[in-house]
Amino acid sequence: MKKAVIAKNLTKKYKMYETKSERLKDLFFPGDSGEEFYALRNVSFTAEKGDIIGLIGVNGSGKSTLSNMLAGIVPKTSGQLKKSGEAAIISVSSGLNNKLTGRENIELKCLMLGFNKKQIRAMENDIIEFAELERFIDQPVKSYSSGMKSRLGFAINTSIDPEILIIDEALSVGDKAFAKKSLDKMHEFKDRGKTMFFVSHSLGQMKEFCNKALWLEFGEVKAFGDMNEIIADYEEFLKNFNQLSKKEKKDFREKGLKRQNSKAAGTVPKKAISQ
Repeated sequence: MKKAVIAKNLTKKYKMYETKSERLKDLFFPGDSGEEFYALRNVSFTAEKGDIIGLIGVNGSGKSTLSNMLAGIVPKTSGQLKKSGEAAIISVSSGLNNKLTGRENIELKCLMLGFNKKQIRAMENDIIEFAELERFIDQPVKSYSSGMKSRLGFAINTSIDPEILIIDEALSVGDKAFAKKSLDKMHEFKDRGKTMFFVSHSLGQMKEFCNKALWLEFGEVKAFGDMNEIIADYEEFLKNFNQLSKKEKKDFREKGLKRQNSKAAGTVPKKAISQ
């Protein structure tokens, strides 16, 4: 079967600073200041064409970092990432210019992807209708609710027909009717053999939609494989995790954060610069 995505030892490292002076010092004497923090470390997996992969893990595990890397928004620090085809991400927080109107965002996004103005005009009405933004399409996106932004982003990115689609919590906002319509569209993509990565707090949606799961824990791969097998282990983990005391949960997170920090510092600095 054709490989859609191949990731080998994919790593994203940030340099962490507690003060501005520490950051400035590191510009002149690289390596002497700050601490290295790994949002992702040595992540390896292969997605076959047509795979629907659920990205699971507690907050801070690296799901959004990996999503943005797959979409080409965040550059890798090291490792290999090979993609077969155009990738698009649907996320409330990415891909839209708040200063532009909804219509201008449609035009800008499509122009950047190589569509001409005639093609964009032919696509525009369908995008606006799917997003249910007819009354608001000529208003600036900064005035949109998170649900409206999500609908616009979903409509634009599915209309360009990418080979690889990344959905990052985009169905967690807005009304249930649009979520149902979006899932129907995703099922259409699935039937057409598209490759998708799906981030959602709804394990029910993942069970319904995905055939594989990639479990990330503090930036590293905990498990990868069949959805039913991985999700069963993950649900057992969540059950045990939720039974921990507040102190035990804090200890678990601090232990994981130390693994992500190459110097094993006990505290997490306030600012970061990617490398």
